[in-house]
Amino acid sequence: MDITFKCPNCEQELEVDASGAGSDIECPACSKTITVPMPEFAVVPAAEAPGAAPPATAKQEKHFAVPVHANTPATLIQKPNARPLDAIAKEGDKTLRIKTFKRTDCQEVGKDHFDEIVSAFLEKVGQLNIVSVSPINYSYMELSTRQTLTDYGVMIVFKG
Repeated sequence: MDITFKCPNCEQELEVDASGAGSDIECPACSKTITVPMPEFAVVPAAEAPGAAPPATAKQEKHFAVPVHANTPATLIQKPNARPLDAIAKEGDKTLRIKTFKRTDCQEVGKDHFDEIVSAFLEKVGQLNIVSVSPINYSYMELSTRQTLTDYGVMIVFKG
């Protein structure tokens, strides 16, 4: 029989074998150490009592476990910042700002300076002040040929 419970830190639903009740484990979602709660005892119907023949349509219980490797160098998948942007904005006196760069605005006579301009802006803002960097696609009409063209850019949300 398994114990199903939620991590008190991140609310991730976890399932542990009953033999692990009372032991300390590391939550696979938030990596915090938590204690497995004791199982809640319930009355077992006679058909499910030990030694009784299982019903023909009973489902088989399967137990899965997340492998734990002692020599894991680092976390391979980082959990994204789940806090809402308004909560991030309330930290300190800084307000959230948005800067958008379109690739067409970063071109000079046959040369594309998009990467250099965006990189220079990110360095100026500083890594600690960057909230998110999101790619964008947009369409525009070229006036000389009256063609609709599709291009890309980047939207940067930062504190400043």
